[in-house]
Amino acid sequence: TPAALVKRPKVDADASTTQGLNKDQARALMTAAREDGPRPAALVALLLTSGVRIGEALGATTADLGHDTGHRVLTVTRKGGKRAKVALAPAAVEALETYTGSTGTDVEKCNRPGVPIFTTATGKRWAPSEAFRTVQRLARIAGIDGKISPHSMRHTFATLHLEAGGTLHDLQDSMGHADPRTTRRYDRARNTLSRSASYTVAGVLAL
Repeated sequence: TPAALVKRPKVDADASTTQGLNKDQARALMTAAREDGPRPAALVALLLTSGVRIGEALGATTADLGHDTGHRVLTVTRKGGKRAKVALAPAAVEALETYTGSTGTDVEKCNRPGVPIFTTATGKRWAPSEAFRTVQRLARIAGIDGKISPHSMRHTFATLHLEAGGTLHDLQDSMGHADPRTTRRYDRARNTLSRSASYTVAGVLAL
């Protein structure tokens, strides 16, 4: 085919069109969301502390909230239709409970099965486009410049995890990446010489 003769441009493994947030900006966004109301507070807390995609968050129902081996979890539908349990940090649990007006016990007893977690005032599922606009508005309120989107929070989740010393393997599992190379794109310091495996091994051998 003619396209086979076209030379493909090289892609920088570190290139990304998504603007992430630093720690202070993430905190400012969470504060702005809490002051705006329970629904945005729950969404921002969930996205920032779990790294789920906006579609996964908006597609979840109250029946997807629960417990597993002592952890509060949200079961989401990943790309390809695969179901996965995502651990909920205390901040997300608190925000979700405030928003839904529940401690989760009624949900686990299936008294409200299949009800979307994030809805409009009429009870319809919150549209991604509306959630996108809400995030942009909150970013402006928080004084964050640039093109901030729900995916910015997924990006932020990944970079903050790695900056705190978290492993790529754990991050890959948490974000639901099938290909580890996708996860490595978030490791901005992966070529830093101070992180060379040479020093790790020498330390183990006490050399």
